[in-house]
Formats: sequence, C-alpha cells, structure tokens
Amino acid sequence: MSQNKTEVAVGAGVLALALGILIYAGQATGFASGSDDHYTLTASFRSAEGVGVGTDVRLAGVKVGTVTDLTLDHTSFRAEAALSLDKDIVLPDDTAALIASEGLLGGNFVELIPGGSAFNFEDGQVIADTQGSVSLINLLLKFVTASGDG
Repeated sequence: MSQNKTEVAVGAGVLALALGILIYAGQATGFASGSDDHYTLTASFRSAEGVGVGTDVRLAGVKVGTVTDLTLDHTSFRAEAALSLDKDIVLPDDTAALIASEGLLGGNFVELIPGGSAFNFEDGQVIADTQGSVSLINLLLKFVTASGDG
C-alpha cells in the first residue's frame, strides 16, 4: 500500500509540473492571452531579414509586442509584417517602424519610433514610414569596394 501512495504522489507531481510548464509556455508566447489586450498594426518592409513570427517589437528598448505574421506582398514584393501591440501602448499615426539589430552578432527586432502627430493609430491600420533591415555583408562589401577605389 505504501508503494501505491508513493506512485500516486509522484504521478501527481509530474502532472502538476507538466501543467505549470504548459501555462508558462502559453503566457510566454502570448497564446494564453486574449485579443482584448492587444491590437494589430501592419508594416511593409523592403527587407525583413532576421525577422520572423515571434520577433520582439520594442519601443525605447522595451518590448511592447511581437510580430505575429510575416508574408510577401506579391504585387510590391515587400515583406508585410503584422505587429501585435499591447493595448495600453498608444502610438501617434506618424510612428516609424524599423528593423534594428541587437548588436554585431545579436538578433533583429522591430523598433518603433513615435512621431508627434495628434492622431493615434487604431487597430488594423498600416505604418507608412518603415525601414528594412541592413545587411552586414552588404555594408562590408560597400566599404571594401569603396576603399579600394582611392
């Protein structure tokens, strides 16, 4: 009988741990949160290199959302990113979105730079002012070829 109680206790512990991991994973990915506390903006980038679904969206270095979808617009050949932002972040409608790097070897993220407009974005609107990612290899090639000319 003692062995049976031990097995039940261990089984209950494993189930509790698994449930805790699932809850944590749901909160970390934003899956568990409802759509009431987020709104979506769309941004079109010439190059979205280094950005994917789940990439951070930051404002002044603070995470305020994530990239929830990344598709190719077949008419303009630009990357269309859907940005899910916290509902309490109110942005002027002249806010710029650019793809920035965390450092030389770090990953990329979407940085929001607020403008000064008196009007604010609403759910589903498009960020017009965008700047795509800059390729480090292309920058190095331009530097090498420019320094070899003189």
